[in-house]
Amino acid sequence: MNTYNIISLHAHPEWRIPAARWFQEKWEIPLEEYLTSIDESIKGTVAVPQWYIVIEGQQIIAGAGVIENDFHDRKDLTPNICALYVEPERRCRGIAGHLLEHICKNMAVKGISTLYLITEHTSFYERYGWEYLCMVKGDDGEQMRMYKKSPKAHTKTDTSRREKLFGETQNSF
Repeated sequence: MNTYNIISLHAHPEWRIPAARWFQEKWEIPLEEYLTSIDESIKGTVAVPQWYIVIEGQQIIAGAGVIENDFHDRKDLTPNICALYVEPERRCRGIAGHLLEHICKNMAVKGISTLYLITEHTSFYERYGWEYLCMVKGDDGEQMRMYKKSPKAHTKTDTSRREKLFGETQNSF
């Protein structure tokens, strides 16, 4: 059985450059954009942005971020989960679900009461408790579906139950 670890770049700045390169490769957004946002996260002075990766051994196999706005016209719907990606050969193993759950709980601890995201993968996010909110216009002019979720803070009871069910700690599965 493989062990995956969720890494917060805020807490592990040594992953800054490999993570920025990995996200840039997946989403074709300039490396500098990721580095700027990751550096802001590492400073730790604000709750947003935040960046997370999932590693297996020393290899990044998944990741996602939380930013103010994911390139849409509804600036009031913030913050947004963005750039969620799992390597194709690692899909259908629950990695994205674990990562989303971890991010939601982490952001709740930071005082974020609602998270948003835009997606075309509606049934995937609905499976994880995301609710359709409205259509928004992307920076490219295309209409996209906006989802929301109100995360709950991670409690000791949640941790105990999760460890019993999955034999895991908060950051690994």
